Amino acid sequence: MSLDLIVRGGTLVTPDGLRRADLGVSGGQIVDISPEIAAAGETLDASGLHIFPGVVDAHVHFNEPGRTHWEGFETGSRALVAGGGTSFLDMPLNSSPPVLGRAEFEAKRALGQQKSLVDFGLWGGLTPLNLDRLEELAEAGVVAFKAFMSHSGLEEFPAADDLTLLEGMRVAARHGLVVGAHAESDGLTRGLAEQVRAGGRTGVRDYLSSRPVVAELEAVGRALLFAEETGAALHLVHLSSGRAVALAYEAKQRGVDVSIETCPHYLHFTDEDVERVGAALKCAPPLRSGAVQEELWAELLAGHVDTVGSDHSPAPPDLKTSDDFFALWGGISGVQSTLNVLLSDGHAARGLPLEAVAALSALNPARRFGLAHKGRLEVGADADLALVKLDETFTLTELHDRWQQNPFAGEAYRGRVLHTLSRGHTVYHGGHFGPPRRARLLRPRS
Repeated sequence: MSLDLIVRGGTLVTPDGLRRADLGVSGGQIVDISPEIAAAGETLDASGLHIFPGVVDAHVHFNEPGRTHWEGFETGSRALVAGGGTSFLDMPLNSSPPVLGRAEFEAKRALGQQKSLVDFGLWGGLTPLNLDRLEELAEAGVVAFKAFMSHSGLEEFPAADDLTLLEGMRVAARHGLVVGAHAESDGLTRGLAEQVRAGGRTGVRDYLSSRPVVAELEAVGRALLFAEETGAALHLVHLSSGRAVALAYEAKQRGVDVSIETCPHYLHFTDEDVERVGAALKCAPPLRSGAVQEELWAELLAGHVDTVGSDHSPAPPDLKTSDDFFALWGGISGVQSTLNVLLSDGHAARGLPLEAVAALSALNPARRFGLAHKGRLEVGADADLALVKLDETFTLTELHDRWQQNPFAGEAYRGRVLHTLSRGHTVYHGGHFGPPRRARLLRPRS
């Protein structure tokens, strides 16, 4: 028997633990996992390396079409694969126009298949502008619907009022699709921002104080109530506090269909870093204090967080330059760093098991969004692999996103990604990228 590729001698990171084995690949899929594969075929030596399922980043903003000068499928996917990523789910904003109907979906799909280095899926929007178009988005193949419970920053993607969110969840439940919610209270964040700005206060600390943890907790509680009422599957994106995770996890324990996401920047940086770094660390919800961060880590280590997504959301330098911190575009460039943070701050610093790293970054997001054949190392799965030298410490200097205003740059991490394969083909190796191939559109499947 001959195989397309044999990855020899690596340590596989699986839900059942670590095992040294060879991987046999044919037709883009894993077809054999054995202590030693005797078949012929091209060989990739993985001795001394850990093999993770490629990162499935369920939360990126690659902004194409319309704002490709912010980021794009080509540069965004390059940064993703350099960090061990092999698939992503792109948000319906900040592309222009946003994905609010079938036509916008098809335009984005065509560009993604032309330019992306790896397979991808597309979120659809849930706003007051397109409640009557959710059915066509479901039929087109969106992986989920995204709603903001506070101002998104873009007038063309308004926040979902309570009725819109409730009715949108009913539609999603009928189609078996997930609703992702940016859970911050619009009333609280808007009112607090108006208060501090009216007093002429526009600095970093003023912005941080305008989006307190209680604004997150209020919106999380409301979203959970709507999900429980409608039977919808809810995905709470980028939770920034342990209290919000605990609130959602308690609801999950009583039967609410909810999954919980946090981001690398909430795990790695604190509010003090925002004062030090500035615009590159502005986001919503904002970064929290060290004490709140430790509470978030405690929830993650207890197994109460399901996924870690980058929420990669870059912008050109002119949108990141102002004396008014409120006026700066809010978004962090971090698609290249998810695995590094989980391995360094999690595994090396806090004892997070490698199996949990793989689950948070690959297995769980693939399962939650119905991505068949993704996120796991087993026979029948796509050969999406990240080969990592776990004991190597390095400083992140080589960036691949468009603007490279990356707050993770210059930080020291443990666990260097040496090689990334998508469906058995090399897409990244030692700073170089594989030849372009037509990316597959991922649709939700049970």
